[in-house]
Amino acid sequence: MEFTAPAGTKIGHIHLRVAELDRAVAFYAGVLGFKVQQRMGRGAAFLGADGYHHHIGLNTWESRGGKPAPFGHTGLYHVAFLYPSRQDLAKVVRRVVEAGVQLDGAADHGVSEAVYLRDPDGNGVELYRDRPEAEWPRDRHGNLQMVTEALDIHALIAEG
Repeated sequence: MEFTAPAGTKIGHIHLRVAELDRAVAFYAGVLGFKVQQRMGRGAAFLGADGYHHHIGLNTWESRGGKPAPFGHTGLYHVAFLYPSRQDLAKVVRRVVEAGVQLDGAADHGVSEAVYLRDPDGNGVELYRDRPEAEWPRDRHGNLQMVTEALDIHALIAEG
């Protein structure tokens, strides 16, 4: 028997191991704009958006001075941050580029537009916005047909 998660279930927050707490806070707060809600000494920080207690937990409890996991190993592929509009996505991507953060890529998935990068600890980060569901690409049977096509990053940034 297949189990289905209850309606309204959401992913609550992420908690990342980082090598240097201040460097990670500078990225997530200073570049992406999350607000530091609480710090626990030099070991952890909790950041949120829109007054929420925390969307992101950062800690050095088991990773202070550590190195990113090598490619080809299991672990987090990326964390994704959903922005409410294309203009909001454009604003944060502009800040990322102005901060000198290298982009790994950008894609139009039909259902969403996404920009990919890495945080200072090598964790994958996706910044994206969803299109309205009525605009999602579907086949003649109504099945979702996501795609991966080029996203014009310069046009996106111009909207920010």
